[in-house]
Amino acid sequence: MMSRARAGLLLGCGVALGSMTPGALAQLRVANWNISFYNGSNRGPEIQTAVYSVFNGRSLAPDVFALQEFSSATALSTFVNVLNAAPGSPGDWAAAPFIPGPDSQSVLVYRTSRAQLLQALTIATGGANTNDQPRNTYRYDLRAAGYTSVEATFAVYSVHLKAGSASSDNARRLIETNNVRNNAAGMDTNGPGTALPAGYHYILSGDLNTQSATQSAYQRLVAAGGGGQFFDPIRRPGAWNGSSTYRFIHTQDPSGAGGMDDRHDQILLGDSLVDGQGMDYLGSLTQPWDLSRWDDPNHSYRCWGNDGTSFNTTLTVAGNTNVGPIIAQALKDVAGTAGGHLPVFLELMVPAKVAAPMVVDFGQVVQGSAAMQSISVGNGGDVSLWTAAGIAGLTYTLAPSSGFTAPAGTFMDSAGGVLNSHSISMSTATVGPKMGTITITAPGADIPMVVISLSGTVVAACGSADFNADGDVGTDADIEAFFACLGGACCPACGSADFDGDGDIGTDADIEAFFRVLAGGDC
Repeated sequence: MMSRARAGLLLGCGVALGSMTPGALAQLRVANWNISFYNGSNRGPEIQTAVYSVFNGRSLAPDVFALQEFSSATALSTFVNVLNAAPGSPGDWAAAPFIPGPDSQSVLVYRTSRAQLLQALTIATGGANTNDQPRNTYRYDLRAAGYTSVEATFAVYSVHLKAGSASSDNARRLIETNNVRNNAAGMDTNGPGTALPAGYHYILSGDLNTQSATQSAYQRLVAAGGGGQFFDPIRRPGAWNGSSTYRFIHTQDPSGAGGMDDRHDQILLGDSLVDGQGMDYLGSLTQPWDLSRWDDPNHSYRCWGNDGTSFNTTLTVAGNTNVGPIIAQALKDVAGTAGGHLPVFLELMVPAKVAAPMVVDFGQVVQGSAAMQSISVGNGGDVSLWTAAGIAGLTYTLAPSSGFTAPAGTFMDSAGGVLNSHSISMSTATVGPKMGTITITAPGADIPMVVISLSGTVVAACGSADFNADGDVGTDADIEAFFACLGGACCPACGSADFDGDGDIGTDADIEAFFRVLAGGDC
């Protein structure tokens, strides 16, 4: 179920999802593009235009880019240089290591100010004869910038499945999707240590070459049960090939004779990215994509360049309402003459961060009096990097240890605002030092459990100035009784010589406190 914090966020930024002004939302944008056999020798200006040119305030401008059909490490290095040199680029692109294989390779590039690469590895190997054997399958583990925990860590499977509509083609795709599903479920698919670590979010991004959601290869990815399940964030299964119903989400072919008639390129998400908690898809978790438009405001998922007017024909250039003519032409030029693809992308919110004091000291409190402290707790996500709209809402509870109290119930806070204020109290029923904790439990936050240390000292109340307990207050007899008690001659009716209640008996402070009370003051 969608949390109230999340529902409010989406309602508040529905228009922004449709316009996608670059830099205005600053969520983590993940994109995929089969770039049609890239060897690094050409198409640099076209790639720059397709990625960083702006139309009506919109730009592709991803943070993490899964790509397919790269010929070599040199080509990958060239592509990174092309992105960094593009007008409008932040210039902080880097590449995950190129892993050679028997065919053109899937790769990943990322912005270093937005994500940290943890590792790149092969989770399944292919065969030398790629007509009969699957390609290598790679996984790239990353963490959102400014975070340290597993809650902000995500794995991207950049894949290029077997093309073709024959049963043998789907059979090979099934081998490839089975490898991904097993790995995401925690299995060591290519030797010890290759399984997806526990707690990682996971994403499948690539050219799936799947004509219908009913094909067994695709079903293996999305079938319920068994762990490692993937979800289509726009909730649009179907027989995509050749159907005008799905014309707004077709990605192939923008430049060839066959025209735009297939949803080959997709980004699918693991269950923890569509659960309405913590790091998550920015979009509706229940409402399917509106198939009558390319800019459904309930979703951040987009097919870059497709405005729905190109079914069974090449991509519309003049009058393209999605990207405009300049970007549309660049996308066609990058795709080449046949079999090309359009990019797809979506946006993720990064987790909330718990902002709270680590230590609360009640100080010295008189026995029987009220001991209260106010603490501020809320969402401390970095709005300067991600903006308030790009950080998941914080939902939390407070659990005090024995001897302390805190408000009950569930609390929420959005990033960028004033923190919540909570009053906590310490029991003063007994004298002595007090120590305890308040545990903040915040599911989906960067650190889901934060412990605040509590301390204080309860001291006895001042004794009576009627120290000899004869009913006459402040007499010479009271003074004599007090000093006698200091000397160790306390009678049962006398008060304690620890007159100031600090635990030290018979000190100068006790004498000073006694005479203050004797004079009518407070100890």
